[in-house]
Amino acid sequence: MSKAPAPLIVIDLQTNMFDGRVEPPIHDAPGIAERTRSLIDWARREGRKVAFIRHDGPAGDPLAPGEPGWPVWPELGQAKDEPTFSKTVRNAFSNAELGAWVAGQGAGEVVLAGAQTDFCIAGTVKGALAEGLAVIVVSDAHSTLDTLDATAAEIIARHNAAFAKDGATLVTTQALTEA
Repeated sequence: MSKAPAPLIVIDLQTNMFDGRVEPPIHDAPGIAERTRSLIDWARREGRKVAFIRHDGPAGDPLAPGEPGWPVWPELGQAKDEPTFSKTVRNAFSNAELGAWVAGQGAGEVVLAGAQTDFCIAGTVKGALAEGLAVIVVSDAHSTLDTLDATAAEIIARHNAAFAKDGATLVTTQALTEA
C-alpha cells in the first residue's frame, strides 16, 4: 500500500506575525503570506491535507488566546475543514493530536512552512524527525525577525543549511507548486 501524500503544516502564521500592531511583522511578511497561500492552493489541488499550528502564549503575550494577534492570519484563507492545533512550546509535535492527525493521513512525511524559523520551525523540524517522519521544509516560506546578531535573511539561510544537515529536504515554493 502506498503512503498518502504529505500534508502541509502551516506553523504559527498568526495575525501578530503580519499586522505590526504589537511587534514588527516577520521578515518579508507579504511574500511569506503570498507563498503560503500558493502552498495551500497547491496542497488542496493535489488532494493533500492542510493543518495550521497556533502558538498559545501566556497571559499578556501578543499570542495569548483571545488577543488580537492570536488567530491564524485570515488572509491565508484557512478552510473550515482544515484543523488548527495549538501548542505552547516550539515543537508542534508536542501536541499529540497533531501526531495522531498526521498518522491518520497515512503519510510518512510532512511539508512545513511558517514562523519563526529559529524557534518553532526549528523545533518542529526536530520534532517531526524524532517522530520518524520525513520532512520537507519550504525554504522560502518560513521567516523570522532580525536579532541584534543577525538579519532575518541570515538566520533563515543558516537554519535552511542546518535543516538539510539534519536530514530534511529543502525545496522552494515554486519548485514544489510547479512540479
